[in-house]
Amino acid sequence: MEVVELGEDNMKHRHIIRSVEDGSIAWELGVEPGDCLISINDKEIEDVFDYHYLVNDEELVLLIEKPDGEEWELEIEKDYEEDLGIEFEQGLMDEYRSCRNKCMFCFIDQMPKGMRETLYFKDDDSRLSFLQGNYITLTNMSDHDIDRIVQYHLEPINISFHTTNPELRCKMLHNRFAGDALKKVQTLYEGGITMNGQIVLCKGINDGEELERSIRDMTAYLPHLQSVSVVPVGLTKFRDGLYPLEPFTKEEAKEVLAIIHRWQKKIYEEYGTHFIHAGDEWYILAGEEMPEEERYDGYLQLENGVGTTRLLQNEFQEAFEQLSGDDRETEISLATGKLAYPYLKRMIETLQTKYPNVIVHLYEIRNDFFGELITVAGLITGQDLKAQLSGRPLGSRLLLPCCMLRNGEEVFLDDVTLDQLKEALQVQIDIVKSSGQDLIEAVLDEKI
Repeated sequence: MEVVELGEDNMKHRHIIRSVEDGSIAWELGVEPGDCLISINDKEIEDVFDYHYLVNDEELVLLIEKPDGEEWELEIEKDYEEDLGIEFEQGLMDEYRSCRNKCMFCFIDQMPKGMRETLYFKDDDSRLSFLQGNYITLTNMSDHDIDRIVQYHLEPINISFHTTNPELRCKMLHNRFAGDALKKVQTLYEGGITMNGQIVLCKGINDGEELERSIRDMTAYLPHLQSVSVVPVGLTKFRDGLYPLEPFTKEEAKEVLAIIHRWQKKIYEEYGTHFIHAGDEWYILAGEEMPEEERYDGYLQLENGVGTTRLLQNEFQEAFEQLSGDDRETEISLATGKLAYPYLKRMIETLQTKYPNVIVHLYEIRNDFFGELITVAGLITGQDLKAQLSGRPLGSRLLLPCCMLRNGEEVFLDDVTLDQLKEALQVQIDIVKSSGQDLIEAVLDEKI
C-alpha cells in the first residue's frame, strides 16, 4: 500500500463506499465504509458499468480516498472475476436516469396522487436493465452508452420495443426521438449483445397488422434477441386526461394469440426457438389453456408474467406427487388476485384429495384501489385486503403471495404494513414464496 497526496487534478468521480464485506479483499486491505473509490488501474469510474468491467482483472491498482483526504493506492492480485466485497452508497455509482417519454400506456401516470414519492419515479436506465432486468426504451441512451455496453459486453439488455414502426413508436412514447432510438438495437446486435424484448399491446394502436410487422422486423435480430413478450396494456381507473385506451375483449385476445402462435410455429421451424411469447393474461382472457412448458424456451420472460402460471402448475404437480397424504386437520385462508384465482383453486382442490381435512378458504381479491381491470396479485393493496377479508373466515393463518409486498419490505403498495394488516384482521399472516412447492409447504405448514 502506498499513501499519496491529494492533487488538484484528481479524478472528479468519487464513489462513497457504504459497506465492506467481512473477510473480503477490500476488508483485508483496510478499506472502510465512508472511504471513496476514485479509480481502478488509473481509469476513472463513470458508473457501475466501468466498475464491473475493470474490477474483473486479476491485477488491480485501486485509488482510495479516506475521509480525512489521505489517498491510498492499493495493489491487488486476485482471481479473474473475484469480487472485492464493496458496496456503494449509490447502486449505479451515478444518478438514476429517469424516463423522458410520456407513453400512452404508462402505468405510473395511472396511479392516484398521495402515494410515496418513489412510486412515481420512471426509470429508463440501461444500467438497471443489466443489473436488475428492467426494460428500457433506449430513448435516453447516447452512442457512448451503447458503445460501452458493447465494449464491456454487458448483457442481457432488455428493450421495450412496443412497435418497430418508427412513426408509431414516436406516437406511443410521445417522444419524437423514439423511432430513431430503434437504430441502437442494430448496434447491440452487431456487437453480439444478448437482448430480450417486450411489447405492451394497446387495442387499435400496435395490434393486428402492426403486431405482425413488429414480430417480422424483430426476427432479424435473432439469435441475439432471444425472446420477446407481448403483454396487454394495464388500465387503472385513474386515466382522466390520458390517451383513451380500451381493454381487449375475449375474442380480441384470441386473435392476438392466433398471431403469436402462428409466428411461434414459423420461427421454431426456422430457428429452433419460439421467440415470441404471450403473457399469461392473454390465455386467461381468451379462456384457453396455458401452453406446455416446452413452448416457453426456458422461461426467459417470467418477470413479464410469461409462463408464471405454467411453471407454478408444473412445480405444484411435481411436489404433489411426492406426498402420501394423511388425516391432519387444519383451517387456513389464502388470498390472491383475479388472474391467479382459478388456478390456485384447482391446485387447492387437488391437494385436498390427499389431505381432505385441510380446509382452505380461498379468496379472490377485487382490485378496488386501481380498478377491476387490474387483476394481478402483485398490485393488490393492503386496504383492499383489509376491506374484503374483514369478518370472513380466515382460520389460524392467512397466506399471501410474496409479490404483494414491496421487494425486501413488509409493506404493501399503499404503505399499509404487514403488521397493520395482521392487527386489523387479527390473524397470523404467512408470506408464501413463488414456487408450487412453496405453496404446498405453506398450506401444510411443513417442508416436503
